[in-house]
Amino acid sequence: MSNRLARHFRAAPHRLPAHAPMVSFTFDDAPDSAAGEGAELLEQHGGRGTFYLAGSLIDRPSDHWRGLSNDAIVRLHRTGHEIACHTFSHQSSARLDEAAMAREIERNRSHFHAIDSSIVLENFAYPYGIASVWRKPQLAKAFRSARGILPGVNRDVIDLQFLRASPLVNYEIDTAGVDRYFDDAVASGGWLIFYGHDVADAPSPYGCTPHLMRHALEAAQRRSMPIVTVAEALRRIGA
Repeated sequence: MSNRLARHFRAAPHRLPAHAPMVSFTFDDAPDSAAGEGAELLEQHGGRGTFYLAGSLIDRPSDHWRGLSNDAIVRLHRTGHEIACHTFSHQSSARLDEAAMAREIERNRSHFHAIDSSIVLENFAYPYGIASVWRKPQLAKAFRSARGILPGVNRDVIDLQFLRASPLVNYEIDTAGVDRYFDDAVASGGWLIFYGHDVADAPSPYGCTPHLMRHALEAAQRRSMPIVTVAEALRRIGA
């Protein structure tokens, strides 16, 4: 219920100015393949990505991948990718009260500051895509934006604390579906955000193949759409 209400309660509405469409590629939990193959593909196409990280998952295996290392985080940061914020423990925001959320944010910020003191976590993504109507105002004070997993193009008046994002996940979309999102963004002059996890020839149920990601990157280039981080997109729209 809280997640459904959060979609409609706009904690930080912002009207997109008239501008050319743009696209952001984001990765949650950041498996090592996202920081490797994923980042390399972005760089080959002149783009940079946003990596929403939970400190508790760094350099640790999961059922589907190994978490990226501290060295990989530093490399991402120093080559222009954005390091952004999940909750430290990867708990859903719907399960956290105000004090617990504040602790999660502070612990995550401290964790990445210790890795590289120039890392500043400006943007947030809801773990599991689950927002909380109660936490949105709190997050609006702590971050420039918060991203969910409700698909669609961000257009017209957007909610900075519930940015729409569409799956770049082989189990959920194919190349034709990717193209439809790009065409929608071009038609609306909107901001398209993709989310995913690993990038591998045999991806997890939450990731994509290099082929699908390459197709999306080339789709952006064919439409002359800039490939930008979430932080850069917000700068461009004056948020």
